[in-house]
Amino acid sequence: MGSGGQDRGDAVRFRWGRWLLLAIAAVGCVISGLSCYLENIPGGVDTAVYRAGAETLLHGRSLYDSDILPFTPEYARLPFTYSPFAALVFVPLVAIPEQLGWALLNVGSVLAVVLVAYVVLRRSPRRPSWLQPGWGAVLLGLALLGLQPVWTTLGYGQINAVLMALIVLDLLVVCGATGRGRHAGGVLVGLAAATKLTPLIFVVHLALIGRRVDAARAAATFLVSQGLMLLLIPHDTVRFWTHTVFDSSRIGPTALVWNQSLGAVVRRLTGDASWSQYAGYGIGAVLAVGAVVLVRRYHRQGRPVHALLVTGYLALLVSPVSWVHHWVWAVPLVVLLVIEAASGDRAARWLLPVTLVVFVLRPMHVPVSALNPLTFVLSNTYVLFPVLLGLFLLVRGKRGHTPPGEPHLERQPVSPALTAAR
Repeated sequence: MGSGGQDRGDAVRFRWGRWLLLAIAAVGCVISGLSCYLENIPGGVDTAVYRAGAETLLHGRSLYDSDILPFTPEYARLPFTYSPFAALVFVPLVAIPEQLGWALLNVGSVLAVVLVAYVVLRRSPRRPSWLQPGWGAVLLGLALLGLQPVWTTLGYGQINAVLMALIVLDLLVVCGATGRGRHAGGVLVGLAAATKLTPLIFVVHLALIGRRVDAARAAATFLVSQGLMLLLIPHDTVRFWTHTVFDSSRIGPTALVWNQSLGAVVRRLTGDASWSQYAGYGIGAVLAVGAVVLVRRYHRQGRPVHALLVTGYLALLVSPVSWVHHWVWAVPLVVLLVIEAASGDRAARWLLPVTLVVFVLRPMHVPVSALNPLTFVLSNTYVLFPVLLGLFLLVRGKRGHTPPGEPHLERQPVSPALTAAR
Protein backbone atom coordinates (compact mmCIF):
# COMPACT_ATOMS: atom_id res chain seq x y z
CA MET A 1 0.00 0.00 0.00
CA GLY A 2 1.32 3.44 -0.87
CA SER A 3 1.69 6.29 1.53
CA GLY A 4 -1.51 7.86 0.21
CA GLY A 5 -3.54 4.72 0.97
CA GLN A 6 -1.98 4.47 4.41
CA ASP A 7 -2.85 8.12 5.13
CA ARG A 8 -6.45 7.49 4.12
CA GLY A 9 -6.60 4.41 6.35
CA ASP A 10 -5.23 6.40 9.29
CA ALA A 11 -7.80 9.12 8.66
CA VAL A 12 -10.64 6.58 8.65
CA ARG A 13 -9.43 5.02 11.91
CA PHE A 14 -9.02 8.48 13.40
CA ARG A 15 -12.60 9.35 12.42
CA TRP A 16 -13.97 6.09 13.79
CA GLY A 17 -12.26 6.82 17.08
CA ARG A 18 -14.64 9.73 17.63
CA TRP A 19 -17.67 7.52 17.11
CA LEU A 20 -16.19 4.91 19.45
CA LEU A 21 -15.91 7.46 22.25
CA LEU A 22 -19.50 8.55 21.71
CA ALA A 23 -20.63 4.92 21.67
CA ILE A 24 -18.87 4.26 24.98
CA ALA A 25 -20.62 7.25 26.57
CA ALA A 26 -24.00 6.11 25.21
CA VAL A 27 -23.47 2.54 26.40
CA GLY A 28 -22.58 3.88 29.84
CA CYS A 29 -25.95 5.66 30.01
CA VAL A 30 -27.78 2.50 28.93
CA ILE A 31 -25.96 0.31 31.43
CA SER A 32 -26.77 2.75 34.23
CA GLY A 33 -30.49 2.74 33.37
CA LEU A 34 -30.58 -1.01 32.86
CA SER A 35 -28.93 -1.61 36.24
CA CYS A 36 -31.50 0.61 37.96
CA TYR A 37 -34.29 -1.27 36.19
CA LEU A 38 -33.00 -4.74 37.06
CA GLU A 39 -32.36 -3.82 40.70
CA ASN A 40 -35.57 -1.76 40.96
CA ILE A 41 -33.67 1.39 41.89
CA PRO A 42 -35.36 4.75 41.17
CA GLY A 43 -33.63 6.70 38.43
CA GLY A 44 -34.49 9.82 36.47
CA VAL A 45 -37.20 11.52 38.53
CA ASP A 46 -38.15 13.98 35.80
CA THR A 47 -38.20 11.30 33.12
CA ALA A 48 -40.70 9.41 35.28
CA VAL A 49 -42.90 12.53 35.42
CA TYR A 50 -42.65 12.93 31.63
CA ARG A 51 -43.70 9.32 31.19
CA ALA A 52 -46.58 9.73 33.64
CA GLY A 53 -47.82 12.75 31.68
CA ALA A 54 -47.76 10.81 28.43
CA GLU A 55 -49.55 7.85 29.99
CA THR A 56 -52.16 10.16 31.49
CA LEU A 57 -52.73 11.66 28.05
CA LEU A 58 -53.14 8.23 26.45
CA HIS A 59 -55.67 7.17 29.09
CA GLY A 60 -57.78 10.29 28.59
CA ARG A 61 -57.16 11.58 32.13
CA SER A 62 -56.50 15.23 33.03
CA LEU A 63 -52.92 16.50 33.19
CA TYR A 64 -53.65 19.50 35.40
CA ASP A 65 -56.77 18.90 37.51
CA SER A 66 -54.63 17.41 40.29
CA ASP A 67 -51.06 18.03 41.43
CA ILE A 68 -49.95 14.40 41.15
CA LEU A 69 -50.76 12.35 38.07
CA PRO A 70 -52.30 8.90 38.59
CA PHE A 71 -49.45 7.10 36.79
CA THR A 72 -46.60 8.79 38.68
CA PRO A 73 -44.34 6.33 40.58
CA GLU A 74 -43.80 6.83 44.31
CA TYR A 75 -40.27 8.16 43.91
CA ALA A 76 -41.38 10.93 41.52
CA ARG A 77 -44.43 12.49 43.18
CA LEU A 78 -44.22 15.77 41.31
CA PRO A 79 -46.81 17.61 39.20
CA PHE A 80 -46.68 17.78 35.41
CA THR A 81 -45.75 21.40 34.67
CA TYR A 82 -45.11 21.25 30.94
CA SER A 83 -47.52 22.20 28.16
CA PRO A 84 -50.05 19.67 26.81
CA PHE A 85 -47.93 19.31 23.65
CA ALA A 86 -45.04 18.07 25.80
CA ALA A 87 -47.17 15.15 26.97
CA LEU A 88 -47.60 14.19 23.32
CA VAL A 89 -43.84 14.45 22.73
CA PHE A 90 -43.18 12.11 25.66
CA VAL A 91 -45.56 9.35 24.44
CA PRO A 92 -42.70 7.08 23.23
CA LEU A 93 -41.53 6.82 26.85
CA VAL A 94 -44.67 4.88 27.74
CA ALA A 95 -43.41 1.87 25.79
CA ILE A 96 -40.50 1.27 28.18
CA PRO A 97 -39.91 1.33 31.96
CA GLU A 98 -39.01 4.65 33.61
CA GLN A 99 -35.37 3.72 34.18
CA LEU A 100 -34.83 2.69 30.57
CA GLY A 101 -36.54 5.87 29.39
CA TRP A 102 -34.15 7.79 31.63
CA ALA A 103 -31.20 5.98 30.03
CA LEU A 104 -32.33 6.72 26.45
CA LEU A 105 -33.09 10.35 27.24
CA ASN A 106 -29.59 10.66 28.69
CA VAL A 107 -28.14 9.18 25.51
CA GLY A 108 -29.98 11.91 23.63
CA SER A 109 -28.64 14.53 26.05
CA VAL A 110 -25.04 13.37 25.63
CA LEU A 111 -25.36 13.46 21.85
CA ALA A 112 -27.06 16.87 22.08
CA VAL A 113 -24.18 18.33 24.09
CA VAL A 114 -21.63 17.02 21.57
CA LEU A 115 -23.73 18.28 18.66
CA VAL A 116 -23.98 21.75 20.22
CA ALA A 117 -20.19 21.80 20.64
CA TYR A 118 -19.78 20.76 16.99
CA VAL A 119 -22.10 23.46 15.66
CA VAL A 120 -20.46 26.18 17.78
CA LEU A 121 -17.02 25.11 16.55
CA ARG A 122 -18.23 25.21 12.96
CA ARG A 123 -19.96 28.57 13.22
CA SER A 124 -17.40 30.51 15.27
CA PRO A 125 -15.63 32.98 12.98
CA ARG A 126 -12.26 32.87 14.79
CA ARG A 127 -11.67 29.14 15.31
CA PRO A 128 -7.98 28.29 14.86
CA SER A 129 -7.22 25.69 12.21
CA TRP A 130 -5.89 23.13 14.71
CA LEU A 131 -9.18 23.08 16.66
CA GLN A 132 -11.15 20.81 14.33
CA PRO A 133 -14.92 20.42 14.86
CA GLY A 134 -14.88 16.59 14.77
CA TRP A 135 -12.56 15.60 17.59
CA GLY A 136 -12.91 18.99 19.24
CA ALA A 137 -16.67 18.54 19.61
CA VAL A 138 -16.38 15.01 20.98
CA LEU A 139 -13.65 15.80 23.50
CA LEU A 140 -15.13 19.11 24.62
CA GLY A 141 -18.68 17.76 24.68
CA LEU A 142 -17.82 14.73 26.80
CA ALA A 143 -15.65 16.83 29.14
CA LEU A 144 -18.48 19.34 29.62
CA LEU A 145 -20.80 16.60 30.88
CA GLY A 146 -19.13 17.39 34.20
CA LEU A 147 -20.63 20.89 34.36
CA GLN A 148 -23.17 21.06 37.17
CA PRO A 149 -26.16 21.98 34.92
CA VAL A 150 -25.39 19.13 32.51
CA TRP A 151 -24.63 16.58 35.23
CA THR A 152 -27.85 17.48 37.03
CA THR A 153 -29.79 17.25 33.76
CA LEU A 154 -28.50 13.70 33.34
CA GLY A 155 -29.27 12.79 36.94
CA TYR A 156 -32.87 13.95 36.73
CA GLY A 157 -33.37 12.76 33.17
CA GLN A 158 -34.29 16.26 32.03
CA ILE A 159 -34.85 17.39 28.45
CA ASN A 160 -32.92 20.69 28.66
CA ALA A 161 -29.91 19.67 26.57
CA VAL A 162 -32.09 18.26 23.79
CA LEU A 163 -34.14 21.47 23.57
CA MET A 164 -30.94 23.54 23.54
CA ALA A 165 -29.64 21.44 20.65
CA LEU A 166 -32.85 22.03 18.67
CA ILE A 167 -32.48 25.79 19.11
CA VAL A 168 -28.77 25.82 18.24
CA LEU A 169 -29.39 23.71 15.14
CA ASP A 170 -32.23 25.93 14.00
CA LEU A 171 -30.53 29.29 14.49
CA LEU A 172 -26.99 28.36 13.48
CA VAL A 173 -27.59 25.74 10.78
CA VAL A 174 -31.13 25.56 9.40
CA CYS A 175 -31.78 29.31 9.30
CA GLY A 176 -28.59 29.76 7.31
CA ALA A 177 -29.34 26.97 4.85
CA THR A 178 -29.95 27.41 1.13
CA GLY A 179 -32.17 25.54 -1.30
CA ARG A 180 -34.98 23.55 0.25
CA GLY A 181 -33.49 23.94 3.73
CA ARG A 182 -34.34 27.63 3.81
CA HIS A 183 -38.04 26.76 4.16
CA ALA A 184 -37.49 24.98 7.50
CA GLY A 185 -35.95 27.83 9.48
CA GLY A 186 -37.78 28.45 12.76
CA VAL A 187 -39.58 25.10 12.91
CA LEU A 188 -37.27 23.59 15.52
CA VAL A 189 -37.51 26.73 17.67
CA GLY A 190 -41.30 26.48 17.45
CA LEU A 191 -41.26 22.83 18.50
CA ALA A 192 -38.89 23.54 21.40
CA ALA A 193 -41.15 26.37 22.58
CA ALA A 194 -44.22 24.17 22.23
CA THR A 195 -42.57 21.66 24.57
CA LYS A 196 -41.19 24.16 27.08
CA LEU A 197 -42.30 27.78 26.83
CA THR A 198 -39.00 29.57 27.57
CA PRO A 199 -37.63 29.10 24.00
CA LEU A 200 -40.33 31.50 22.77
CA ILE A 201 -37.76 34.24 23.34
CA PHE A 202 -35.88 32.96 20.29
CA VAL A 203 -38.81 33.97 18.09
CA VAL A 204 -37.97 37.54 19.09
CA HIS A 205 -34.29 36.79 18.49
CA LEU A 206 -35.02 35.72 14.92
CA ALA A 207 -36.94 38.93 14.32
CA LEU A 208 -34.11 41.02 15.80
CA ILE A 209 -31.52 39.57 13.42
CA GLY A 210 -33.74 40.16 10.40
CA ARG A 211 -35.04 36.57 10.02
CA ARG A 212 -38.66 37.68 10.10
CA VAL A 213 -39.94 34.85 7.90
CA ASP A 214 -38.20 32.31 10.15
CA ALA A 215 -39.63 34.07 13.21
CA ALA A 216 -43.10 33.86 11.73
CA ARG A 217 -42.57 30.18 10.92
CA ALA A 218 -41.46 29.50 14.49
CA ALA A 219 -44.50 31.30 15.90
CA ALA A 220 -46.79 29.45 13.49
CA THR A 221 -45.28 26.08 14.47
CA PHE A 222 -45.88 26.90 18.13
CA LEU A 223 -49.49 27.97 17.51
CA VAL A 224 -50.27 24.95 15.33
CA SER A 225 -48.98 22.62 18.05
CA GLN A 226 -51.21 24.29 20.63
CA GLY A 227 -54.14 24.18 18.22
CA LEU A 228 -53.56 20.45 17.74
CA MET A 229 -53.74 19.89 21.50
CA LEU A 230 -56.87 22.04 21.70
CA LEU A 231 -58.50 19.58 19.31
CA LEU A 232 -57.19 16.50 21.12
CA ILE A 233 -57.62 17.56 24.76
CA PRO A 234 -59.60 20.83 24.88
CA HIS A 235 -60.17 20.78 28.65
CA ASP A 236 -56.49 20.43 29.55
CA THR A 237 -55.34 22.89 26.91
CA VAL A 238 -57.72 25.59 28.10
CA ARG A 239 -56.87 24.89 31.74
CA PHE A 240 -53.14 25.09 31.05
CA TRP A 241 -53.33 28.46 29.30
CA THR A 242 -55.86 30.02 31.68
CA HIS A 243 -54.64 28.67 35.02
CA THR A 244 -51.70 26.26 35.19
CA VAL A 245 -49.22 28.44 33.30
CA PHE A 246 -49.68 31.14 35.97
CA ASP A 247 -49.53 28.80 38.97
CA SER A 248 -45.91 28.80 40.14
CA SER A 249 -46.82 26.76 43.23
CA ARG A 250 -46.98 23.63 41.03
CA ILE A 251 -43.32 24.08 40.12
CA GLY A 252 -42.07 24.01 43.72
CA PRO A 253 -40.61 26.51 46.21
CA THR A 254 -39.33 29.12 43.77
CA ALA A 255 -37.33 30.99 46.43
CA LEU A 256 -34.88 28.09 46.79
CA VAL A 257 -31.28 28.77 45.80
CA TRP A 258 -31.72 25.96 43.26
CA ASN A 259 -33.77 28.50 41.27
CA GLN A 260 -31.26 30.87 39.66
CA SER A 261 -33.42 33.59 38.10
CA LEU A 262 -33.83 37.31 38.74
CA GLY A 263 -37.23 36.81 40.35
CA ALA A 264 -35.81 34.14 42.66
CA VAL A 265 -33.01 36.46 43.81
CA VAL A 266 -35.59 39.08 44.75
CA ARG A 267 -37.69 36.43 46.48
CA ARG A 268 -34.75 35.37 48.62
CA LEU A 269 -33.90 38.95 49.52
CA THR A 270 -37.47 39.92 50.44
CA GLY A 271 -38.59 36.77 52.21
CA ASP A 272 -40.69 35.68 49.22
CA ALA A 273 -42.70 38.90 49.01
CA SER A 274 -45.75 38.76 46.74
CA TRP A 275 -44.30 41.40 44.41
CA SER A 276 -40.90 39.70 44.03
CA GLN A 277 -41.50 38.23 40.59
CA TYR A 278 -42.77 41.54 39.22
CA ALA A 279 -39.58 43.19 40.45
CA GLY A 280 -37.64 40.44 38.72
CA TYR A 281 -39.47 41.15 35.48
CA GLY A 282 -38.67 44.86 35.86
CA ILE A 283 -34.96 44.17 36.27
CA GLY A 284 -35.15 41.77 33.33
CA ALA A 285 -36.73 44.49 31.16
CA VAL A 286 -33.80 46.79 31.89
CA LEU A 287 -31.29 44.06 31.09
CA ALA A 288 -33.21 43.24 27.89
CA VAL A 289 -32.30 46.68 26.50
CA GLY A 290 -28.61 45.87 26.77
CA ALA A 291 -29.24 42.38 25.41
CA VAL A 292 -30.89 43.80 22.29
CA VAL A 293 -27.87 46.06 21.75
CA LEU A 294 -25.51 43.11 22.03
CA VAL A 295 -27.56 40.82 19.79
CA ARG A 296 -27.75 43.40 17.02
CA ARG A 297 -24.07 44.27 17.40
CA TYR A 298 -22.96 40.65 17.17
CA HIS A 299 -25.25 40.02 14.22
CA ARG A 300 -23.71 42.94 12.33
CA GLN A 301 -20.24 41.61 13.14
CA GLY A 302 -21.06 38.15 11.74
CA ARG A 303 -20.84 36.48 15.16
CA PRO A 304 -24.06 34.46 15.40
CA VAL A 305 -22.95 32.28 18.31
CA HIS A 306 -22.33 35.33 20.48
CA ALA A 307 -25.75 36.74 19.60
CA LEU A 308 -27.46 33.43 20.33
CA LEU A 309 -25.84 33.15 23.75
CA VAL A 310 -26.96 36.63 24.76
CA THR A 311 -30.57 35.65 24.11
CA GLY A 312 -30.15 32.26 25.79
CA TYR A 313 -28.88 33.79 29.00
CA LEU A 314 -31.48 36.54 29.00
CA ALA A 315 -34.15 33.82 28.83
CA LEU A 316 -32.67 32.14 31.91
CA LEU A 317 -32.58 35.41 33.82
CA VAL A 318 -36.13 36.56 33.14
CA SER A 319 -37.85 33.18 33.44
CA PRO A 320 -39.69 32.85 36.77
CA VAL A 321 -38.01 29.48 37.29
CA SER A 322 -34.52 28.64 36.06
CA TRP A 323 -33.42 25.61 38.02
CA VAL A 324 -29.71 24.80 38.03
CA HIS A 325 -30.26 22.11 35.38
CA HIS A 326 -31.77 24.69 33.04
CA TRP A 327 -28.38 26.41 32.76
CA VAL A 328 -27.05 23.94 30.18
CA TRP A 329 -26.32 27.01 28.03
CA ALA A 330 -22.99 26.93 29.85
CA VAL A 331 -21.94 24.33 27.23
CA PRO A 332 -21.88 26.58 24.13
CA LEU A 333 -20.45 29.42 26.21
CA VAL A 334 -17.47 27.34 27.37
CA VAL A 335 -16.87 26.05 23.84
CA LEU A 336 -16.93 29.60 22.51
CA LEU A 337 -14.51 30.77 25.21
CA VAL A 338 -12.14 27.91 24.36
CA ILE A 339 -12.17 29.09 20.74
CA GLU A 340 -11.66 32.73 21.70
CA ALA A 341 -8.87 31.92 24.15
CA ALA A 342 -7.12 29.73 21.57
CA SER A 343 -7.38 32.63 19.10
CA GLY A 344 -5.46 34.97 21.39
CA ASP A 345 -8.28 36.89 23.08
CA ARG A 346 -6.87 37.90 26.47
CA ALA A 347 -10.30 38.49 28.00
CA ALA A 348 -11.39 34.98 27.03
CA ARG A 349 -8.29 33.53 28.66
CA TRP A 350 -9.37 34.76 32.10
CA LEU A 351 -13.10 34.38 31.46
CA LEU A 352 -12.74 30.68 30.61
CA PRO A 353 -11.48 29.50 34.03
CA VAL A 354 -13.97 31.78 35.80
CA THR A 355 -16.82 30.29 33.76
CA LEU A 356 -15.69 26.76 34.51
CA VAL A 357 -15.52 27.46 38.25
CA VAL A 358 -19.00 29.03 38.22
CA PHE A 359 -20.67 26.16 36.40
CA VAL A 360 -18.74 23.24 37.84
CA LEU A 361 -19.97 24.25 41.29
CA ARG A 362 -23.55 24.77 42.34
CA PRO A 363 -24.83 27.93 44.08
CA MET A 364 -24.45 27.79 47.86
CA HIS A 365 -27.51 27.66 50.09
CA VAL A 366 -27.28 30.58 52.51
CA PRO A 367 -29.97 31.44 55.12
CA VAL A 368 -31.27 35.00 54.86
CA SER A 369 -29.90 35.70 58.35
CA ALA A 370 -26.37 34.89 57.11
CA LEU A 371 -26.44 37.08 54.01
CA ASN A 372 -23.51 39.41 53.43
CA PRO A 373 -21.84 40.55 50.19
CA LEU A 374 -19.81 37.33 49.90
CA THR A 375 -22.62 34.89 50.70
CA PHE A 376 -24.96 36.84 48.40
CA VAL A 377 -22.56 36.27 45.52
CA LEU A 378 -22.05 32.59 46.38
CA SER A 379 -25.80 31.94 46.53
CA ASN A 380 -26.59 33.73 43.25
CA THR A 381 -23.58 32.93 41.09
CA TYR A 382 -25.50 31.78 38.03
CA VAL A 383 -27.53 34.99 37.94
CA LEU A 384 -24.70 37.41 38.68
CA PHE A 385 -22.28 35.88 36.19
CA PRO A 386 -24.19 36.64 32.94
CA VAL A 387 -25.30 40.05 34.25
CA LEU A 388 -21.71 41.13 34.96
CA LEU A 389 -20.44 39.52 31.76
CA GLY A 390 -23.09 41.36 29.73
CA LEU A 391 -22.12 44.68 31.29
CA PHE A 392 -18.47 43.95 30.51
CA LEU A 393 -19.29 43.17 26.88
CA LEU A 394 -21.36 46.34 26.51
CA VAL A 395 -18.54 48.51 27.85
CA ARG A 396 -15.94 46.61 25.83
CA GLY A 397 -17.87 47.19 22.62
CA LYS A 398 -18.46 50.86 23.42
CA ARG A 399 -14.73 51.38 23.74
CA GLY A 400 -14.32 50.07 20.22
CA HIS A 401 -12.50 46.85 21.08
CA THR A 402 -11.63 44.83 18.00
CA PRO A 403 -10.85 41.15 18.54
CA PRO A 404 -7.49 40.00 17.15
CA GLY A 405 -7.49 38.22 13.83
CA GLU A 406 -9.80 38.33 10.88
CA PRO A 407 -13.07 36.35 11.06
CA HIS A 408 -13.36 33.38 8.71
CA LEU A 409 -16.99 32.32 8.62
CA GLU A 410 -17.64 28.80 7.39
CA ARG A 411 -20.61 27.98 5.22
CA GLN A 412 -22.90 25.30 6.62
CA PRO A 413 -24.09 22.25 4.73
CA VAL A 414 -27.70 22.36 3.71
CA SER A 415 -28.77 19.43 5.85
CA PRO A 416 -28.34 19.45 9.66
CA ALA A 417 -28.17 15.65 9.51
CA LEU A 418 -25.21 15.83 7.15
CA THR A 419 -23.58 18.44 9.38
CA ALA A 420 -23.94 16.24 12.45
CA ALA A 421 -22.50 13.24 10.65
CA ARG A 422 -19.27 14.90 9.56
